Amino acid sequence: MRKKKTRRKIKFSEIYLWLVLLFIYLPIGFVVLYSFNESKSTAVWNGFSLRWYQTLFQDSSILEALKNSLLLGVLSCLAAAAIGTVGAVGLVKAKAKAGGVMEYISTLPIMIPEIILGMVFMAFFSVLHLPFGMVTLVIAHTAFCIPYILMMVRARLAGMDPALEEAAMDLGAAPMRVFFDITLPLVMPAVLSGSLLAFAMSLDDVVISIFVNGPRLNTLPVKVYTQMKFGVTPEINALCTIMLAITLLVLVAYRLAVYKKAD
Repeated sequence: MRKKKTRRKIKFSEIYLWLVLLFIYLPIGFVVLYSFNESKSTAVWNGFSLRWYQTLFQDSSILEALKNSLLLGVLSCLAAAAIGTVGAVGLVKAKAKAGGVMEYISTLPIMIPEIILGMVFMAFFSVLHLPFGMVTLVIAHTAFCIPYILMMVRARLAGMDPALEEAAMDLGAAPMRVFFDITLPLVMPAVLSGSLLAFAMSLDDVVISIFVNGPRLNTLPVKVYTQMKFGVTPEINALCTIMLAITLLVLVAYRLAVYKKAD
């Protein structure tokens, strides 16, 4: 009787899991499918075609916005990775009470609504008389990307044996040497994971980018958002399909690199 009950429970959990996956990935599948639609309508299938991919690569404004978003994501993630990693190491080495308060403060950008962050950044840059553009975008995106990297590195450091650093220092290694030779290699998987998540958040951001963006610069999410007012076109579906494929390739390459390093 116990075995039958266990089997039923596993079967129900598997069905539930497949339903959840279907609910998540079915809309993505429709976007990919209709990117190859001959018709301009996103609701009627009229045959297979690469027409909208050709139209996409001929649209200079979207390609320019894509280039700006990729550049913004890379710059903000590099800055956030450096600041977040050093900040996580500092939190671990801080006293318990002060470290807890600082850790709570450092994760506030994740909990604060983006519209509030956007207004705060806009007011702050206006007070500094800083021209709105790529510089303000990089600063704003770096600020809300730091917590994602900091939390992952902090979790990695919490599970690391402190005896490794102590042994290196007992052998005469300076603190900087210990950090670059011992600590950084051990937390690098967490840094890379946090950077990928931060890059995705930066590439996806609309609200903050609208507040701190300049009139002559356009990012891809803002460009897509403004085009949504005129309706979704298969050109946007083609763009989403390409970005999804690039994301999957990056994730597969990352997993292969991690497995290779583990072996």
